[in-house]
Amino acid sequence: MATQGQRPLWLGIEEKILEHTEQDFNEAQQESLIQEIATELALKGGGQWMHLRKAVNERIETGNILMKQFNEYLSALTLEDVRDTYQAMRTLTSKLGETWPRLRESQYRPDVKAVIEERKLDLQIAKAKELGGQPGIRFMIEQAVNKDVTLKSLEISDDEYKEVNTIIEAEQAEIARVGEIIESVVDKSPEEQIKKLISSDVVENLILEVGGYDQELLDSVKKEIEAELEERKRKEEEAEALKMAAAEGPPLEEIPPDEMLEHIEAIREILDFSDKEEEIRVMCEQSSIPKALVDIAISEPGKLDELEEQAENA
Repeated sequence: MATQGQRPLWLGIEEKILEHTEQDFNEAQQESLIQEIATELALKGGGQWMHLRKAVNERIETGNILMKQFNEYLSALTLEDVRDTYQAMRTLTSKLGETWPRLRESQYRPDVKAVIEERKLDLQIAKAKELGGQPGIRFMIEQAVNKDVTLKSLEISDDEYKEVNTIIEAEQAEIARVGEIIESVVDKSPEEQIKKLISSDVVENLILEVGGYDQELLDSVKKEIEAELEERKRKEEEAEALKMAAAEGPPLEEIPPDEMLEHIEAIREILDFSDKEEEIRVMCEQSSIPKALVDIAISEPGKLDELEEQAENA
């Protein structure tokens, strides 16, 4: 397709036609209008003049302005409409081609697609500015917009861009890690896979998004894990209690007389060595003296004589 500088010739011609009023398009002024537009666009060669005459004739015959409808159509496009610019180009040329059949010709497609891509970029920039800050930068990166364009259009620094990009890269790395975890337990049941993900500190939204699991199933597995943790905690507390009980030794009434006498003798030696409670308890623990006896030695040391007498008479 012929170009006028970097601008496609047909677009340049249609934009010039748009600048003129209805009164300019009459038979008496047609030739002077063509001459005027040709001069403004610096047209050269018969081919370019032919394009111009064809466009002016279409304007007169249809009574419509291609560029007016073209721009109106572009203005109505949303980001969703231009998600696939090739499909958007086909839709536009099909619709406007009802009035201007030449737009359906293959040579026009690259130019129309380029215009739609410009519109898409404008929409992306507008959306990013609406989001503002890091969300806006993230949007541009996720939309795969050129870095330099993002920096310029959002008026941000390279460091601001890198900060958001680093966050996104970390998120992508985590998604990859989640995928590897799922792959490692692919032969397990969905419940076991979820348990593996939870135990690997994967956040809930990634379990659902990457794994594709149902929320109800995830909730069920979480409740099961909570029950297992509660049971484990109960058993650990029970074991700790038994351990503490074993460390404290038997109650007074379960201490055999001969052991009672040995413990009392050991306590007296310790009391002769120190009168500080902390030191007494440490030394008694090292000597495996039952806690019940140690408590008496500290709080009621005189009762040791009574206990000793009872043990001797037993």
